[in-house]
Amino acid sequence: MTQPIPDVLAPAKLGPVTLRNRIIKSATYEGLSRDNKVTDALIDFHVRHAAGGVGMTTVAYCAVAPDGRTDRKQILWTEDALPGLRRLTEAVHAEGAAVSAQIGHAGPVANPKANGAPALGPSRHFHATTTSFTKAATRADLERIIKAHGHAARMAIRAGFDAVEIHLGHNYLASSFLSPRVNHRDDEYGGSLENRARLARAIAREVREAVGDRIAILAKFNMDDGVPGGFWLDEAIQVARWLEADGSLDALVLTAGSSLLNPMYLFRGDVPLREFAAIMPQPIKLGVQLVGKRFLKYYPYEDAYLLPLARQIRAAVKLPLVLLGGITGKPVMDLAMREGFEFVAMARALLREPDLINRIAKDPQASSLCIHCNKCFTKIYGGTSCVLVQP
Repeated sequence: MTQPIPDVLAPAKLGPVTLRNRIIKSATYEGLSRDNKVTDALIDFHVRHAAGGVGMTTVAYCAVAPDGRTDRKQILWTEDALPGLRRLTEAVHAEGAAVSAQIGHAGPVANPKANGAPALGPSRHFHATTTSFTKAATRADLERIIKAHGHAARMAIRAGFDAVEIHLGHNYLASSFLSPRVNHRDDEYGGSLENRARLARAIAREVREAVGDRIAILAKFNMDDGVPGGFWLDEAIQVARWLEADGSLDALVLTAGSSLLNPMYLFRGDVPLREFAAIMPQPIKLGVQLVGKRFLKYYPYEDAYLLPLARQIRAAVKLPLVLLGGITGKPVMDLAMREGFEFVAMARALLREPDLINRIAKDPQASSLCIHCNKCFTKIYGGTSCVLVQP
């Protein structure tokens, strides 16, 4: 007997949490925290999306350790940050939405100059955007970072979050260990897929042990790094099966691309090279102007562009899955439901129109105004927003 196709606008369970619908505002770094704490502007950002109708909004990115930040202003899980985080969760809850905290360590994507500490990776690696080398993480580094994820998850409960989203994608630390392109270790964290997946699985188990079933646990998980020799779908299927068997997660958020090596693989559509160059310091600005097309590659946009990869993960596991990438309206959401995905995640379309879900609820044919210009991506460190919206 076939299961009925879920209504994307109806309430749904995510682990121990009931969301008012199956639509998640995905994590897009807001650039609105200051001194590692919440600001009124950050609260307003998430309240707009909550009031606009999403089932859950995701606060990004909350680093589990100071050396794991991509921006020195990012939220850290300290006692000083708790009052602001509580104000944020209470404000989102007042609009009827749930709220998740994305937790992780940026690893080789971290900013060593701003953090005053080397960026950590599985192996020594030159990072073009910071013009520096990563430091190979020691076992002590990894144990510290694993425990820091558990601490962050416990703090998230104290702050009133309904969920945490562990960052296992985009060649942040755990994802970089998964990648044979980046991970050249010969110890228990390198070589075989089982070894390369050891860190990601340990982090997820640590978070589960820390929170039990008090809040939902998601993980943003790469299906494809988008680079030759990187982590790809065949290995991603096996790691997804291991994560499911471990019982650590309530859902996987399926993503792709490498912030380290190929960032535009996730952001399909236009490549605003001039705008990227404008926000970069020298000599990186000159590098973007001269060879930016090699690093910031163009991939044409289409609705549900990650679906061909994601449906193969869907066929391999029973774990609830979140489809993202080109979710812009009710027809694409319904397609995701028919394909067996439990939730959808949206970012750029909601930056353009935070109230899009309310519009869709009134008119299922309502279409997104997002033109996939990707200029919002160039504003993430100064306050993420759509350039087409009047401030």
